[in-house]
Amino acid sequence: QVQLEESGGGLVQAGASLRLSCAPSKRTFTVYAMAWFRQAPGKEREFVAAIQWSDRSTYYADSMKGRFTISRENANSTVYLQMNSLKPEDTAVYYCAADLPPYGGRVYDSLGKYDRWGQGTQVTVSS
Repeated sequence: QVQLEESGGGLVQAGASLRLSCAPSKRTFTVYAMAWFRQAPGKEREFVAAIQWSDRSTYYADSMKGRFTISRENANSTVYLQMNSLKPEDTAVYYCAADLPPYGGRVYDSLGKYDRWGQGTQVTVSS
């Protein structure tokens, strides 16, 4: 089974940038899409961004558009989340997720679309 491992989190000041990485345990595997979600203390897990594997179409939560960029690397299937102009409200645990067979549907911001999750990486933004 494919496992996902996030890295790149940390403590930064407001306005800084971070790049998160999600590395799958296999270089080649069937995947329909990968995504980033986040969960702040006391809040539900929320959608951040997703990338469709076949054509690299990207999808973002409205509040992240223009600040966050999701991308993927062909060589090792790693997915990245570039986060710029970070705000204290971006503080959360960030999770990587994958839509593996069977196809999870076209609603990219739905938790139910994804069936494999990483352990998460903490991002803390100080004011």
